[in-house]
Amino acid sequence: MAKHNEFGTIGEQMAADFLYKKGYRILVKNYRYQHAEVDLIAQQGDVLAIVEVKSRTNSFLEDISSTVNRKKMRLLTLAADNFVQEKNLDVNVRFDVITIIKDMDQYKIEHLEDAFYHF
Repeated sequence: MAKHNEFGTIGEQMAADFLYKKGYRILVKNYRYQHAEVDLIAQQGDVLAIVEVKSRTNSFLEDISSTVNRKKMRLLTLAADNFVQEKNLDVNVRFDVITIIKDMDQYKIEHLEDAFYHF
């Protein structure tokens, strides 16, 4: 596995652990629907969080939260809708982005709730 893929997998696990510590239940990792993949689906109370995880090193110059473009938003929305219908859930759906920045051996985690409203 390439190093960037390994870091992506590590980042997704760090994000899941981060959400768990904040009181979320992790329902699914890497949920796929058609051409979409949701990194994490987590629930806290009546809120279902559809979470995109972005992991990068500090040498990556682009604002990683901006890498979630309109196409990705559309795909995540379709996947979330399918998941809710498939599981027959009565929840409020929210789209979040968790960024994980690695600088040397330090990690910085940021959780942007309702991220689609910020783009």
